[in-house]
Amino acid sequence: MFKKLDFEIPSSGADIVKIVNIGDLDQTILIQSYDISNPVLLFIHGGPSMPLPGVSSRGKDYTVATNTKELVKHYTVVFWDQRGTGKSYHKGIPQNTMNFEQFINDANEIADYLRGEFNVDKIHLAAHSFGTLIGMYLVNRQPNKFHSYTGLSQIVSWTNNDKLCYGWAMLEAKKRNDKRAIKELEAIGEPPYISSYKEWGVIRKYQMKYSSMIYSDNEIKHPGLFKITLDMFFSKDYTLKDMFNTFYKGFKLIYSDEFIKSIPNIDVKKEVKEIKVPTTFIHGKKDVHVHYDLLKDFMDNIKGKEKINLHWAENSSHLFHPNDTKIIEKILIEQINH
Repeated sequence: MFKKLDFEIPSSGADIVKIVNIGDLDQTILIQSYDISNPVLLFIHGGPSMPLPGVSSRGKDYTVATNTKELVKHYTVVFWDQRGTGKSYHKGIPQNTMNFEQFINDANEIADYLRGEFNVDKIHLAAHSFGTLIGMYLVNRQPNKFHSYTGLSQIVSWTNNDKLCYGWAMLEAKKRNDKRAIKELEAIGEPPYISSYKEWGVIRKYQMKYSSMIYSDNEIKHPGLFKITLDMFFSKDYTLKDMFNTFYKGFKLIYSDEFIKSIPNIDVKKEVKEIKVPTTFIHGKKDVHVHYDLLKDFMDNIKGKEKINLHWAENSSHLFHPNDTKIIEKILIEQINH
């Protein structure tokens, strides 16, 4: 059983869930468009293993990073469940292929597939959270394939962001006199963590406990992580097995010791020396999950900064508020004219 869709695509358009072979693995994409001659927009979800927006977003207006009801009238919108999660999870995926370079290669292959499928030289690229690391690396290496790049909650350095998150979690624990949290945080010490998921998971536990991902108060009401996740359950394209594969098997698959050890090497500031395509960063004004300080430093010191636009999402932390996702949708649509 699934909820009524927020919108439907006319028969003259495209509304397709499709399996494509990417990186020697069957991976699933969702294509939605009122008119397939419209510019192509590929959206890279966050996580790892958090496929929203993704295949389960078919017919949904609000996602954690944009609205889509109007977006599909102006773009051919493509959501992709990354390898090892959602509809792209397979039991036999070699764990050694779950690495950052492979994610970049997969995204590049998806871009090439779309350029060929829709007979265009360039596409637009947008990404959220972890997906922004993939996105920034990709447009830096393959700028000739993209009209524009939009980074929502752009991560610059995973490890340096973890250090800021650690400090924030410790401060919040002390404010609340949460003695257990203080003890556990002191025990693991400051990042980087390269020995196991267990240390790194302590920060995430207290980030979640103290609501770093979502901002909500008496005036700003966010639907919340539970409802967002529940929407996946009501998707006509997702099964309980897909959800289990995403939130349990997918997490176990990606967070190997090898992947965790590689995290300190994922650093946009070291990789990207110049902005080569028109770039928009959209950041939650209240985001304490991905901290703005690192993005500001990156923008202040990068070549080609004249190609950058920055927008603040006033009501949002990391998972954007519905009022802000409507604005984000408008920003994405406006980029076509630029």
